[in-house]
Amino acid sequence: MEILGQFNLGFIIGRLDDDCFIVDQHASDEKYNFERLQQSTLLNKQPLLHPQALHITASEEMTIRENMKVFQANGFDFQDTANGLKLAAVPFSKNTTFGAEDVQELCTLLEGGVGAAGGALGNLSSSEGLALRGFVRPSKVRAMLAMRACRSSIMIGRALDTRQMRQVLDHLAEIESPWNCPHGRPTMRHLCKLPPPKTS
Repeated sequence: MEILGQFNLGFIIGRLDDDCFIVDQHASDEKYNFERLQQSTLLNKQPLLHPQALHITASEEMTIRENMKVFQANGFDFQDTANGLKLAAVPFSKNTTFGAEDVQELCTLLEGGVGAAGGALGNLSSSEGLALRGFVRPSKVRAMLAMRACRSSIMIGRALDTRQMRQVLDHLAEIESPWNCPHGRPTMRHLCKLPPPKTS
């Protein structure tokens, strides 16, 4: 996309062939940062003083066992007992409380085919990055990462030079679903169809 300029210290005007687009610089940068955090963040665990019983089905327990690396990367850990799995650790957060309902949500997402259990996660250790597109997260974790991404992104009101605008557009082109930021704000809109150049 060809950069035409910045509008109102918040939007990049670009041209692709005969189409003109307006790109929200904050929403676009936030989306890129969010996807980067989704792929690279391993959450610290907060051990529970007393492991918590999980009222889950046999199918859900099998999902946990088969996708243990996914749960551990999200900050959950389990204790294997004669009566099945118990929740032994939850993601550490100062402002968010996690529990069995988040484990069940993650089970539902995995059983529905969201994310991936194999591939890069097969060799994942606690010190390694995920480097996995589409890595599945429970909604509370997604909200935490969305807030981090928002705070670290280019803000509305900031003047950008051509290099910075180019970087925003290039980053947007790298991600699979660039159309909305994690809070639902559109990253770009089609402005108009440009008239063909005049011929002499």
